[in-house]
Amino acid sequence: MEMIVAAKSGIPIIGQVADVMGWIMNGIYWLLSRVGIQNLGLCIIIFSIIIYALMTPLQIQQQKFSKLSAIMQPELQKVQNKYKGKKDQESMQKMQDETQAIYQKYGVSPSGSCVQILIQFPVLMALWQVIYRIPSYVSSVANIFTEAVDKIITVNGATEILQNFIADNKMTRVSLVMDEAGVVTKSSIVDFLYALSSDQWKSFADIKEFSGFSNVIEKTAGDIRPLQNFLGLNIADQPLTYIKSIATTGITLVAIAAVLVPVLAWFTQWMNYKLMPQAAGGNDESAVMNSMKTMNTVMPIMSAFFCLSFPVGLGIYWIASALVRSVQQVLINRHMNKIDIDDLINENLKKMEKKRAKKGLPPQKITNQAHQNVKNINTTTINKGNSGEENQMNNAKKIEQAYSMAKNAKAGSIAAKANMVRDYDERNKKK
Repeated sequence: MEMIVAAKSGIPIIGQVADVMGWIMNGIYWLLSRVGIQNLGLCIIIFSIIIYALMTPLQIQQQKFSKLSAIMQPELQKVQNKYKGKKDQESMQKMQDETQAIYQKYGVSPSGSCVQILIQFPVLMALWQVIYRIPSYVSSVANIFTEAVDKIITVNGATEILQNFIADNKMTRVSLVMDEAGVVTKSSIVDFLYALSSDQWKSFADIKEFSGFSNVIEKTAGDIRPLQNFLGLNIADQPLTYIKSIATTGITLVAIAAVLVPVLAWFTQWMNYKLMPQAAGGNDESAVMNSMKTMNTVMPIMSAFFCLSFPVGLGIYWIASALVRSVQQVLINRHMNKIDIDDLINENLKKMEKKRAKKGLPPQKITNQAHQNVKNINTTTINKGNSGEENQMNNAKKIEQAYSMAKNAKAGSIAAKANMVRDYDERNKKK
């Protein structure tokens, strides 16, 4: 019997990250199976805890940047106000240089928070893919469908039968993938079967074209059902399906559990936003602050809305991840409250110095000294038409260029003198 591998995400970067996360999810399932627990809902919760725990360092770095950003903001606003309305190239360049100087003063990069977000984005997208397509990444789950898929694929017109079933049952989130011959792929059938609800499994087994192996379909349904069951809910079902059933079956414990999925998704997201540090902005930031408040109100509501129509499994992930982030945020807040701003700035400056040294640039304080007193390093003639500020900036750039050319410096040159300053500075550091 051929082993079937369900379709994985083929999105660049996200697909590769999803493969790594798939190994983690597969490992969790394997470990739980060793102790007699086979439940995908529990796997999703443990999976969410592990992934967000691994992302804690990124969250801390982002919070550090936010803390410094709040302190830098008044200085940045002064620069913006200074050049407000000036669109000429010279003014724009000066504003850029002064802004950069502020970031250097605090040892941060203007793109500091963007780096963390860029790293987290593919991780979160991959996380979503793994939970949405569990059979693609957990081989033991995919293997449950092997016999049924092998039987279905041999039926004449199987592709059309499956398409009609999807349309009749309004399975809007399920789509079949065809091969070059226009026949549905085995991996696509696995995804289709995994998405079936308990009632749909019964209807599927009753299809006359599948009557010869209806017992195989029923066995497959019986094997996958306990794995997908979480507190009475099938993680492949939509909460909305259970809520609609109240009209015919009345209020049941299962229906109440289904209602709790979007409600808890809203509450946990709202709690997570409340725990995040809120920057105290001035009048100039009122529009930004209002926008953030609106987003913090709307996003939890959107979470609840999505969880109504998405599978319960994604709702479990949403709730579990929000709870993990909330605990994570409480711990990070405590950690950040203990950090002294001066220590944080010094730590950043040390990291920046190391990066500058690797690029062959002088220590930042040497460049800053060049702004204040260029005579000790650079003896070249200054253009009288330039302002003092421009002279300082030009000389600072020359110092950086001198450091990068220090290895080939000639005696008496700017590079040689810059080299001497660097050596002097390094000797003082060691004392």
